Amino acid sequence: MSARAARIARETKETRIDLRLALDGGPIAIETGVDFFDHMLTALATHAGLGLELHAHGDGMDHHHLVEDVGIALGRAIDEALGDKRGIARFGSIAVPLDDALVQCAVDLSGRPWLTYDVPFSVDRVGALPTELVPHFFRSVVDHGKFNLHLLRWGGTNNHHLCEAAFKAFARAFAQAKAVTGSGEVPSTKGTLGEN
Repeated sequence: MSARAARIARETKETRIDLRLALDGGPIAIETGVDFFDHMLTALATHAGLGLELHAHGDGMDHHHLVEDVGIALGRAIDEALGDKRGIARFGSIAVPLDDALVQCAVDLSGRPWLTYDVPFSVDRVGALPTELVPHFFRSVVDHGKFNLHLLRWGGTNNHHLCEAAFKAFARAFAQAKAVTGSGEVPSTKGTLGEN
């Protein structure tokens, strides 16, 4: 793959995933079989300025394995595409409104996984996507992408809007963090990212 891009192919007894990621843009084509999840991933790719081609098939049980494994694959692709992180901004933070919903996101591409998630839902599903899988998706992404992510709800009650605002807030904060500053340096006083 070219610089700042990665391909992850993952097949288990539960899922089959083929994911291509380009950090600096490209085609967006997403097919998971869960329409609302496709919508969220398309919003993420669009607002983060990513190229994302994803074909994923799950076991059809309850979408848990599918959503988790897409998160794993996306996290691994992010980690691989970022490489040693020389010249990136590293940090990103934004509050994104969507009608009644307001979600804040902060990202640190630190090489160390951490998730703080506080975007509660009042329903079990949005479309066919179980809402309990939303934080699980982000957990899988950060664990395998090796970065800090904080998502916080500041307002809103519409569950569709809250979920979409969370994905878009992550997208915009990640776009800031992955941006190339031109310094050519690793953005750390230690000279390296990912070590305690």
